[in-house]
Amino acid sequence: MIEQPGTAQPADKQWTPSRIARAGVILIALVGLAMLLISLTNLFLLIFAAIVLSAVFETLASLMQRWTKLPRGLALTAAVLLILGSFIGIFAMFGAQLAAEFDTIREKFPTALEGIQQQLDSWGVGGQARELVAGGTKDLTSLLQGAGGYALSAGSGLADFALVLVGAIFLAVEPGVYRRGLVLLMPERAEDVTEAALDDAGTALKGWMIGQLMSMVVVAAFTALGLWLLGVPAAGGLGLIAGLLDIIPFIGPIIAAVPAVLLAFTVSPSTALWTLGLFLLIQQIQGNLLQPLIQKRAVDVPPGVLLFAVAGAGILFGLLGVLLAAPLTVVIFVLVQRIYVKTLLGKPIETAAEKAD
Repeated sequence: MIEQPGTAQPADKQWTPSRIARAGVILIALVGLAMLLISLTNLFLLIFAAIVLSAVFETLASLMQRWTKLPRGLALTAAVLLILGSFIGIFAMFGAQLAAEFDTIREKFPTALEGIQQQLDSWGVGGQARELVAGGTKDLTSLLQGAGGYALSAGSGLADFALVLVGAIFLAVEPGVYRRGLVLLMPERAEDVTEAALDDAGTALKGWMIGQLMSMVVVAAFTALGLWLLGVPAAGGLGLIAGLLDIIPFIGPIIAAVPAVLLAFTVSPSTALWTLGLFLLIQQIQGNLLQPLIQKRAVDVPPGVLLFAVAGAGILFGLLGVLLAAPLTVVIFVLVQRIYVKTLLGKPIETAAEKAD
């Protein structure tokens, strides 16, 4: 029945002052909740980092149990001590050498820039390069002036690392407690899907970590060896940089190539060209050989999705987002497949994690 103009609305549909006030309170609460979640974004990323690290501990502990038949508690303790001991040992054994190589990088940079400038002058584009260098000098001055702030940031980073480490240990000790707690928060009809989604995410994350670790070691070793053969200064430090930055898809290798090419100019322009060719060759090996191994162990995420995920994470969350972009994308990818495509849409697909199995 069509309501005639002027006809009084039912009492439960009238916008009385009390209903308006209640709606306003609900709106304010929703906006406040959204702002709270946004402000806690960094905390959520740290929680995810702890989950990733706990998966590392869990994977290593499982391998130790398989090889040594140790109880799970002892195997997990050994895994944590092994990883921490490895980091401490690397810095203790190679710290002085790496520090010397990084000092070499810092000392050689002015000479490298002069060599580049001379080469650009010979090509007739030195004027434009000087303008870029002048702008870069101003930026560098600003960076040095903010050194105090960066020191505070470094201190905050150490605190975040400690938080992630302790959280990862807690998660690895009793993963079932947190898993059951999350499942209990779901409606009963969604519990099975939640369990399957968590299995998918865990399988994909562990596979990605194993493959990525293989890639980082190979890239670091090949880069250091190639630069050493070319006679580039600080080959070991540059190889370490290349290996660590390999965790950032697409962007990491480009960043790693910049200091190597600059230092190669201190030797000769031809060495710089050979260095650039070396990085291109290593990236071909990484893209055509190592990356398929990672995808086989983890999830075949389309390259375009991964590229924009890294860019978006950097814009939204900064450095921490860039570092976690790849594993976070892998987890989101398998959750979308399991929860949205397979469960909600009902399409008979095999999830990426099931393929990895």
